[in-house]
Amino acid sequence: MSDLTNDKEYRDWIVSIKSRVQASQIKAAVAVNYAMLELYWYLGEQIIERQETAKWGDGFLQQMSKDLSFEFPEIKGFSYRNLRRMRQWYTFWASTDAIGPQVVARLEKKWPQAVAKTESSRKSTVQQLVAQIPWGHNSVLLEKLSDPSDALFYVQKTIENNWSRAVLTHQIESGLHLREGKAIDNFEATLPKPESDLARQLLRDPYNFDFLTLTERHNERELEDGLIDHLTKFLLELGAGFAFVGRQYKINVDGDEYSIDLLFYHLKLHCYVVIELKVDKFKPEYAGKLNFYISAVDSQVRTEADGPTLGILICKSKSDIKVEYSLRDLTKPIGVSEYQITEHLPDDLRSSLPTIEQIEAELGEVDDE
Repeated sequence: MSDLTNDKEYRDWIVSIKSRVQASQIKAAVAVNYAMLELYWYLGEQIIERQETAKWGDGFLQQMSKDLSFEFPEIKGFSYRNLRRMRQWYTFWASTDAIGPQVVARLEKKWPQAVAKTESSRKSTVQQLVAQIPWGHNSVLLEKLSDPSDALFYVQKTIENNWSRAVLTHQIESGLHLREGKAIDNFEATLPKPESDLARQLLRDPYNFDFLTLTERHNERELEDGLIDHLTKFLLELGAGFAFVGRQYKINVDGDEYSIDLLFYHLKLHCYVVIELKVDKFKPEYAGKLNFYISAVDSQVRTEADGPTLGILICKSKSDIKVEYSLRDLTKPIGVSEYQITEHLPDDLRSSLPTIEQIEAELGEVDDE
């Protein structure tokens, strides 16, 4: 028999078989997780019910743990601690308060069929949603959040973006649910629906740049350098779908060259995203310049297959009223946010090397003489 490892047709066929096997493994793992969490939900419900009706005392959970662990030694989820967590999990999601107005509003927006029924049906829908993420993820939600509406936000994001437990933890600790969609923008006036709603979800205010090590008096080049040096963390903070195109991206308009701080492409909205960084308070002229850059990208870079280019201006601080006035009559879609760095290096650790701006300024002074 000939050596099939050198046969391209055979290798391609094996690759297709491998993909099918991997897909089947993932499907099986998801099904196993779903079945396990269905069981955990049932056990949590049963524990609550027995605590309310039976006269067994508070110690019955320990006995229950021993009995189930003895009967099913191959299953590791029947520890006393995990049984308590099942009870907490069921109570968190199944109580009347958990299916309150905020949760119903979130369900209605993302899963409209879930709210057109009775409360028990909504409860079942919530159960099905939280069972789509692993038990470890559910445990993180219980440990770090007290509001089911906030937790449901992260359930939805985990399902959509396939977050690991570490990423989920990071997003909760960074307060993503308090920041997403909170920036000031003119998307409703410059973009059709549903693109305007989707674009708004891209924005965060403030952006959390705690992964940077900068002094309080950092300049724009240092901020940009730091974001590029930590590009993976920056992309995580921007959110799913951003692809990096370039920094100091050059565009030429009527013989003059301009540099865009950062240019990205968003894979879900199919559009370019221009990001400008400012290390001081928002000024109205910043919005006008960003509007100019977006127009240039639309004319010189964007193709017929791309959606309208978006602009994101990230400043050290801003006046909301000044931002609203500045964006009101602009024709390009722009959002304005702040950034925060909670800890800075001491100023005496600032690099002794001059910045590019300082060198250019010094050269300019020499030329003027």
